[in-house]
Amino acid sequence: MKKKTITAAEFDRLFDEGHDISEYLDHESARRPGLEPKRVNVDFPTWMVFRLDREARRLGVTRQSIIKMWIGDRFKQEDSVRSNQDSTSPQE
Repeated sequence: MKKKTITAAEFDRLFDEGHDISEYLDHESARRPGLEPKRVNVDFPTWMVFRLDREARRLGVTRQSIIKMWIGDRFKQEDSVRSNQDSTSPQE
């Protein structure tokens, strides 16, 4: 089924008014900017791979998942530390 075509301004107006805009969306080509996966290669020492695999098995996830979870947790920690430093720094 072919999607209806409307202008961006009309689309925005319909959205702002709370209308159902799903018929105007192409879900097949939808993208989430900044969230597209990007492949990177990282070499780990063997002992780290064993530890990663053991923890991944314990949690019932893949090695890749545990790596992403831990890196994501670290970014959250860093953001929190930065936020706290910014709020406690003296005002000029």
